[in-house]
Amino acid sequence: MSNEQIIKALKDSGMRITKQRQVVAGVIAENDGASCKDICCMARKRDNSIGIATVYRMIKTLEDLGVIERIDMIRHHR
Repeated sequence: MSNEQIIKALKDSGMRITKQRQVVAGVIAENDGASCKDICCMARKRDNSIGIATVYRMIKTLEDLGVIERIDMIRHHR
């Protein structure tokens, strides 16, 4: 999903589009399959005022809207 589609979904749900939300949306759009931790790190590199709580709330909101799907990663050690 593109950044514009993510922003549109947020607007359609009545959310205000802040600078921080735009940054997080851009990171999510550009990094399909990234972990929450990776998204947070990449977003903070673009804007160090973005906190981990902001990223997790945004991910949860997008998940609730059906825009993204969160998957759990399991690694086996051999």
